[in-house]
Amino acid sequence: MLPRPASWLTAKRIRMHGLLLAVCLWTIYAVDISTPGLRDRYGLVKGTDFLHFYTLGSLALRGRGDLLYDMQAQAVVVRERIPEAAEVFYLPLYGPQVSLLFAPLARLPYGWALTAWLSFNVVIYALCCYAIWKRCANLQSYGWTVLILAMAFPGFFHLILWGQTSGLALLCFTLGFLAVNSERHFLAGLAIGSLIFKPQLALAAAAIFLFSGEWRTVLGAISAAAAQLALAWAHYGTSVMLSYLQALSRIPKVAPLLEPRLYQTHSLRSFWSLLLPWPGVAFACYVVCAIAVVVIAIRCWRSRAPLNLRYSILLLASVLVAPHLTVYDLVILAPAFLLLGDWAIQTPAHPLAAAAQVLLYISYPLFLLGPVSRFTHVQLSVLVMTALVWICRQEILKPASASPA
Repeated sequence: MLPRPASWLTAKRIRMHGLLLAVCLWTIYAVDISTPGLRDRYGLVKGTDFLHFYTLGSLALRGRGDLLYDMQAQAVVVRERIPEAAEVFYLPLYGPQVSLLFAPLARLPYGWALTAWLSFNVVIYALCCYAIWKRCANLQSYGWTVLILAMAFPGFFHLILWGQTSGLALLCFTLGFLAVNSERHFLAGLAIGSLIFKPQLALAAAAIFLFSGEWRTVLGAISAAAAQLALAWAHYGTSVMLSYLQALSRIPKVAPLLEPRLYQTHSLRSFWSLLLPWPGVAFACYVVCAIAVVVIAIRCWRSRAPLNLRYSILLLASVLVAPHLTVYDLVILAPAFLLLGDWAIQTPAHPLAAAAQVLLYISYPLFLLGPVSRFTHVQLSVLVMTALVWICRQEILKPASASPA
């Protein structure tokens, strides 16, 4: 998202704004968690969602798979292990394999486990951004600017603030890009299929690969997803897997508990839910728009356009189409921002490139201003992401004669 020097949106201005935003965000975070004990200045448990993963890991260590989908029983475990976090409840919907992932961390005291997990996510984010940046030829001379913007990216900030697993989703998408770039399609499928722990993020990618006839990628995705579930099945047995399926079947009934702060979600479903007071009509609008975005993404993916643009639209579609997309999941857009920024610099005089630069720029504050939609009932970030999809579509599907000389 680095424009030509003559533009009002200069590289220097972007760098300074990014630095100011990064300083503000991380200063707020440091002040918030500077309190003694495990409660922050807002009275929330530090790490927020990590407490749930820590609890799941504790159950795995105790061999209590029968409690993985018992919210009340998990609250008792939390009270036993972390008295300061008593009376905290989480809706258990994650696959049983997630508990096995966090079992090693559950051996540590909560504070140390949280520090290790957040450090791990910082490393993942840094490596993913670096890997994508190294494949963006036009961004190579803007290393410091890219670093500052990466630190200021709202998705990364919320990933650390919430202690979520979206960093692993970013890793899956990044590995998928690297594999497709190397024409290792089965490996790309393995990476995307590993998103089974957050299946809502894989819906758009699944449709794109399936309807594009990329069968090696589809086979890899099925293999990775099946391997995760098979591991959980082998460890816990059939009864736990059935409990997992039952928990998933109850999602429509428990949706309000799953999204207590709808304004912190950024997808087409939440956009229409905030805008329209009629749930049935809002859901219908979501379905129609999601199908339209997926169709556009499939058409773009099947083209011979550069992978940078095609993968960017895959990531944008993944966010827009997801039925449940909280602000920390926006971290998966970090590669898209880099790839689109690289394209925009390559064609600075292109009207679409100039528009993309502005949209990428204003996405930063809009991702942070989700709470404003409580009053406006319009999630502007979703409109911006939809506009970016349209820009990618226009560039990818333009007639060959329209290409710049």
